[in-house]
Amino acid sequence: MTYQTVNPFNNELVKTYPDATDEDLENALARGHDLYKTWRKQEGPGDRPAQLRQVAKLFRQNEDALAANLTLDMGKLVGEARAEVELCADIADYFADHAEELLAPVPLDNPAGKAYYIKQATGIVFMVEPWNFPYYQIMRVFAPNFILGNPMILKHASNVPGSAVAFQETVTEAGAPEGSLTNLFVNYDQVDRAIADPRVSGVALTGSERGGASVAKSAGANLKKSSMELGGNDVFIVLDDADWDLLKKVAPGARLTNAGQVCTSSKRFIVTENRYDDFVSLIVDAFSHAVLGDPSNPETTLAPMCMVSARDNLAKQVEKAVAGGAKVVYGNKPYDSPGAFFTPTVLTDIDRDNPVYNQEMFGPVASIYKVANEDEAIELANDSSYGLGGVVFSSDTEHADALARRIETGMTFINGGWVTMPELPFGGIKNSGYGRELYSLGFDTFANEHLIFQHKN
Repeated sequence: MTYQTVNPFNNELVKTYPDATDEDLENALARGHDLYKTWRKQEGPGDRPAQLRQVAKLFRQNEDALAANLTLDMGKLVGEARAEVELCADIADYFADHAEELLAPVPLDNPAGKAYYIKQATGIVFMVEPWNFPYYQIMRVFAPNFILGNPMILKHASNVPGSAVAFQETVTEAGAPEGSLTNLFVNYDQVDRAIADPRVSGVALTGSERGGASVAKSAGANLKKSSMELGGNDVFIVLDDADWDLLKKVAPGARLTNAGQVCTSSKRFIVTENRYDDFVSLIVDAFSHAVLGDPSNPETTLAPMCMVSARDNLAKQVEKAVAGGAKVVYGNKPYDSPGAFFTPTVLTDIDRDNPVYNQEMFGPVASIYKVANEDEAIELANDSSYGLGGVVFSSDTEHADALARRIETGMTFINGGWVTMPELPFGGIKNSGYGRELYSLGFDTFANEHLIFQHKN
């Protein structure tokens, strides 16, 4: 496996990184396990909250340099890159600030004696993370597990090695002990070897269904706990009484943010027939004003995709959609650049027999569906193998809330696009994965909830 940075703006090779050796992996496992045993002997989190606050401080102090890594590695707009850095700092602060309550013993009512459980570390957590949010995806796992006392080994996506190195360097600079987070440029055989190692207690993966199935199979064969976030085909349901001015502000960005390369992007817009034509016009108008260009230029509003191969794969999906009867309402035009640009595209008339009907299109392509009523909207929304997130727009918030509960998904947002904060759990169902990250649910994912029971005499 080749780990290298290729600038998506111009498709030029920036740097290639050496692969990790088997010795590197063994040293990381040994250091991590020794650190786990040291932490396990301590009462409480020790210095870890202060060290995690220092990580947050360094993220904010070095925001420009850290953001530049994201733009160079995967083409993220500079403004979006800075926002990701700030979000990571917020997550680190949250788990540092809430360490005491997250680790507090939980009393259990029981007539037979005194009972409570405590949350304890379990060992090394192996992380397999994707390229679309190179820091945020790490921080979602790192911050809670660091406070809990689980050392981590990171296998990042092969196209964002600079960001992986920068994250580990920040953790080291913050004063975290050696072995707290070790980035390794490993291959998939080494991933399987690490998962099988008894010093590894769990595996956290964000990525494709194929990658998740492979890692989950290895984890299951070795009886290791795992959490999986495997993408989505999220809906954006627009009811007749939706606030149109608000829709204009929210709907385009719900698809085009991060060049559409977001697991929780709104990929399927489902609109009641009374507002359908107006909504198609809204999206087409917004997409037509997207400014493609250098992602480091603040005037650019649509970045290139992460790499040329990803752009080409998306183009093939659009071709299959059109061959299957879909209509291109806007876009699907070549863009004259050596970079990984894909012009924003709007598709309609996708029926159930279309080959992309149940596929995630990971890029700036919006699919718009017309439905007769909200029951049909829910039926269409749930007719998917995915269940990560979704959006409902209606001026009647109580009705929107009731409708949201009918969607088979892990997260639903009302009258606004997807948001992420450390206080909100993140995760999905169906082929979108299992387990949760962030909030107390994410803190508990790789914890031993250890029951202590004292019998009455």
